[in-house]
Parts: sequence; structure tokens; C-alpha cells
Amino acid sequence: MTLFWRIFLLNAAVLLAATALLLLGPVTVSTPVLLTEALILFCGLVAMLVANAALLRLGLAPLERLTRAMTTTDLLRPGPRPAVSGHREIAALISTYNTMLDRLEAERAASSARALSAQEAERRRIAQELHDEVGQTLTAVLLETTRVADRAPGPLREDLLRAREATRDSLDEIRRIARRLRPGVLEELGLTSALKALTSEFSMGGGPVVRHRLDPGLPPLGPEAELVLYRVAQEGLTNVMRHAAAERADVVLGSVPGGVELLIRDDGRGLVDAAEGAGLRGMRERALLIGAEVAVGPGPEGRGTEVRLYVPLVGGAGGEAADGAGGGTVDGGERA
Repeated sequence: MTLFWRIFLLNAAVLLAATALLLLGPVTVSTPVLLTEALILFCGLVAMLVANAALLRLGLAPLERLTRAMTTTDLLRPGPRPAVSGHREIAALISTYNTMLDRLEAERAASSARALSAQEAERRRIAQELHDEVGQTLTAVLLETTRVADRAPGPLREDLLRAREATRDSLDEIRRIARRLRPGVLEELGLTSALKALTSEFSMGGGPVVRHRLDPGLPPLGPEAELVLYRVAQEGLTNVMRHAAAERADVVLGSVPGGVELLIRDDGRGLVDAAEGAGLRGMRERALLIGAEVAVGPGPEGRGTEVRLYVPLVGGAGGEAADGAGGGTVDGGERA
């Protein structure tokens, strides 16, 4: 039973008891009770109950709004704070809750920034080791296999050539993994070239055809915003490959009023009833760190899935928004 009904029923019980004593007790307006007197008392009781209910409803409405806000709050989807209203104690409670929510969002943003920064540093380290250690070793094996195959007799030569091709395929796969872990093209050639290379890589992976439409006249973006855009595109295409069962996917990047928008759309089976996975949560965490917003929903005509990332331009550059969204640096995150 809610607080409203407990208080209301308690007051109603008191008023009913008082009315019963007035009607049945020795002290009354008249004895026996006249019909008109009973009607007057009954109407007065109803009026008191209605007035009491209205006053309680008005007084407890701020608490009900606060309860709804508490049950729907999601730190990955910041929303408006409940308005501070009501009497002194209720207003103080709402104000304290808003302050606590601000602190929790700031602490989560800071901790997420540290975690994502550590993950990206680990990505760079692993990519470097794959390139320097494993890649160089496989390259040496490839050269030695080629040298030995040139001098080997016929049957053995065929086996060595097959081993050479397997080694070459493994080397290509190692390089591909290293590029995904550390997008060097993003640092060297910029966001547009990196997204073109990313879509080409996914198109050649044997899955759906990936098309891109990238605006060449984007406003200047900071390195953090570019990294978030790249990682969200990478995550979105990875989810398309793994889960969508799609035939085609589109990556669209362009300017919109007040910012830049990235759209990843596919024609697959669309959203399912499964809970949101780590991939989408990672997208939201990255977006929050630069003040961006991620929206996931069905595609046109209810077919497929759309992922939209809106990056607002603050101070003329998308990367500057990070200072107001938790103060952390964005350096990567988990994949789905």
C-alpha cells in the first residue's frame, strides 16, 4: 500500500469514528437522529474526505515523481532531473537525489574513461607485439619455406608450397587483427580514410556487402571524437556480421545541424528481444565520454537495425565535448 493510501485511510478511520460517536453517542444534535441531520453529517464527512485526499495527493505528488525517476534512471542514458518541489523535507530529498545522481554519473564517466583508456593501451600493445613478434616470425618462416621449396624434390615441394600458403594466410590474418586493434590509418590519414578502409575490410570478409557514404566536408573533430566514431562504426559492423544475417549494410557519416552523425544500417532480421549486450553498452559509454548520444532502433519500414551516433560540436570541435561529459579520455573498449 502506498504512503498516500496509508495516510488517507488513517485519516478516514479517524473521521469515521468521530462521525459514529456523534451519531450514536449520548451527545448529538437530536435524539433520535433526524434524517436531515444524518444527511448533513454524511455530506460533511464526504467533503472532509475529498478535501483530505486532494491535499494529500498534492503534497505527495513530488514523492511520486521522484519514485518514477528512481525506477527509470539509467546512467548510460542521462535524462532530465526531477523538479525540486514540495514542502521543505520533500524538496530537500529531491535535491539530494539530484546531487547524488550528478555525482554517480561523473564518477561512472571517469571510471569508464580510465577503463577504456587502459583497454586501448592494451590494444596498442597487443597489436605492436603481433606486428613485431608474431608477424616477423611468420615472415621469416615464409621466406625460409620458400627457399627450401625451391630446392626440394617434387612431392616434398608441393607440401612445402601448401605450408607456405598457409603461413601467408596466417600472416595476413595477423596483420588484419593488428589493424583492427590499432587503427593506424585513423591516426595517419584521418577518419574518412579509416572508415573507407574499415568498410572495405568488412566487405571482403565474406559477409554482407558494406557500402559507405562519407561527407568529405566534415567540420574539424578532435582525436577523441574521431576515435569514438571509428570504434562505434567498427562495433556496429561487427554486430551486423555476427548477428544480423543481413545482405547489405550502409555506413553514412555526415554533418547535421550542431554536430556530426554516424549511421550504421542493415537489412537483416532486426532487433530481437534479447537484453542489450556488452557491445551496445560499450557504444553508449564511449559516446557519453564526449557528450554524444547513441540511438538504436529498427530500420526503415521496420526492417533491419539502425545505430545512430550524434556527436555535438562544442567550441567548434567535436572532441571538446569530453570535458563536460566526465573529464576522461576516450581510448577504446570491448567489442560485442
